[in-house]
Amino acid sequence: MAGADARKESRGAQAHDDFPDRDDANWMKHTLAWCDEAGHVRLDYRPVKMQTLTNDVSVIPPQKRVY
Repeated sequence: MAGADARKESRGAQAHDDFPDRDDANWMKHTLAWCDEAGHVRLDYRPVKMQTLTNDVSVIPPQKRVY
């Protein structure tokens, strides 16, 4: 929940009324979270790797989900 709350964008099922659009420029990253015994959460991030491990498949570029 802390990671979802920290994102200032809407992405898929994780929607924020105050940030209705995706923000790939700032939020194309994985959220990492650690929780200590007192319940405090520390967040960090790592980049999304936009390449495949083989040439047999192509990268699918990110896009807005529309239903």
